[in-house]
Amino acid sequence: MTLEDELRTALHEHLAWWGLKRFTSDHEYDAWQRQQLSREDVARLAAHVEQKRCGGTREEVAFYDLTAEPAILPVLYSQRYDYYEAVGLRIAGRIGDATRILDFGCGVGVLTTFYARLFPDRTFVGLDRSGASVAAARTKAKELGLVNVRFECGGETVESLPKPYDLVVSGHALVQHEQDPGIPSENWRTFARAHDAVQQARFERRTGIGMRLDLLNSVLDGQGRMILFEKTRQLARRVPFQRALAGRGLHLVEPPEPIRYQEVEDITDDGPLYHVQKGQASLSEWNESPEPDDSTPFDPAMLHLPPTDLDAPLYENHHPSAQTVWERLHVRTVTQETTRREPDGRQLHVELGLSEGLVYLYCANTFDQRQLVIVDQARAGMLEVYYREIVGGTS
Repeated sequence: MTLEDELRTALHEHLAWWGLKRFTSDHEYDAWQRQQLSREDVARLAAHVEQKRCGGTREEVAFYDLTAEPAILPVLYSQRYDYYEAVGLRIAGRIGDATRILDFGCGVGVLTTFYARLFPDRTFVGLDRSGASVAAARTKAKELGLVNVRFECGGETVESLPKPYDLVVSGHALVQHEQDPGIPSENWRTFARAHDAVQQARFERRTGIGMRLDLLNSVLDGQGRMILFEKTRQLARRVPFQRALAGRGLHLVEPPEPIRYQEVEDITDDGPLYHVQKGQASLSEWNESPEPDDSTPFDPAMLHLPPTDLDAPLYENHHPSAQTVWERLHVRTVTQETTRREPDGRQLHVELGLSEGLVYLYCANTFDQRQLVIVDQARAGMLEVYYREIVGGTS
């Protein structure tokens, strides 16, 4: 058995001790949830989810306080089973020689207690702003007999905690406001972002990343490391997040790793996971380009092959690479086009045109979305309708 297999087995046993179960079927999970929770619990959860979605910090803390209740905890956090496996194993494998580790935004301590069990000779501190989550974490640590971990309540200060730390880990705790679009590109033709200090500062204030990174950086020792996992997969959020790290003297230890995992039946593209170090030259370069996508490689010859599906376009691409394909179309004749500023600030370009006797629709905006659809002349009306829907704001 490899070391990775041993870690995975240990984590599965740990999650089972917490009462977490892995589900790959929404039907099976929903049936188990109904067995474990009362109707009142389900109703309270639904209400708090909506309040969290529409509210601020207080509503978020109230939601996490609720999820720490003994009956609710294993049911709700079972949805994150694959997240714990994907992220927990990667962090555990990177703890290395760190002896004092801070888990910022530790929640109920599922992963913090796992790390503490794996490394009984190291000191762990878990910090979270949900008092009920911290109380649950303390109870579980006591039940596990762990003497090398402590949990404290707080989200904006670690002044009372022992420091410095030689490793800080954090997952989904630094970048708040999950719906924040990030920073737009310079225009719809490019993915590049200007180095605008004002835009960067506004992003850091809106999401809270600036304040939290300053806090963590202040308690990290001179050669300390951070392992961070945030919801910054979109390029418009990834770029300013990376610039926030680099601007505080944190350098890449290894290339950031995008991670895909399941939440029951849903596939989640998350991360990337960042491993950075203070006071060291970067071993990897910061990359501000779109990540490679899984679109079918474009070959102009495919546009003239007999269609395998009479209802499908000759070519369709909803990834960043659609821009490269659009640029490669020969002798484009634009028949209709619109470029405008959307209410959320993004610049949108929509273009309907002809190329080599075929009809195409191309959409691009400054938050990195690209779409290219190519059809034959017989189905030109389909793209004309689609064009009017987008321009009219109904799509």
